[in-house]
Amino acid sequence: MSQHEIAILAGGCFWCMVEPFDTRPGVIRVTSGYTGGHKENPTYEEVCSGTTGHAEAVEIEFDPSLISYEEILNTYWSSMDPTDAGGQFLDRGSSYRPEIFYTTKEQKEIAEKSKEALQNSGRFDKPIIVPITKASPFYPAEDYHQDFYRKNPERYQLSEQASGRAEFTQKHLKKQ
Repeated sequence: MSQHEIAILAGGCFWCMVEPFDTRPGVIRVTSGYTGGHKENPTYEEVCSGTTGHAEAVEIEFDPSLISYEEILNTYWSSMDPTDAGGQFLDRGSSYRPEIFYTTKEQKEIAEKSKEALQNSGRFDKPIIVPITKASPFYPAEDYHQDFYRKNPERYQLSEQASGRAEFTQKHLKKQ
């Protein structure tokens, strides 16, 4: 039996961060939640207020024999704007900031190399600003936030289209 690993990534609204990973072979589960703040067990309303220091994030359990952490990061970089520290697309504020939360020394090293490679790739005209931070406690979000793209496909599609995320990521993927 393979040892599973955990990746924790913030890239804006967690509703939009689940599907790109959830559909990848080797990903066991993707949980929407909150991390990087100072309050235990924060609620959605508390996190959105900007007073807890948390970011909306996803916790990805994966089988490294089927998908590598580097592949997880490649999906991450292709799913958000790594040049925007103020949030992602229509979602603004610190709770929507991009951030990589590493769980092992190896993940930190891989994330740093991946970020440097992205910066040197020429895909973006601005600097890659995503912090790479030691993971802190991850708190799963309320049930209604879990698997949002599956539970509310019409609302998810409207949100995804209105945000400009898809157009942005397609534009920058073409530069690869």
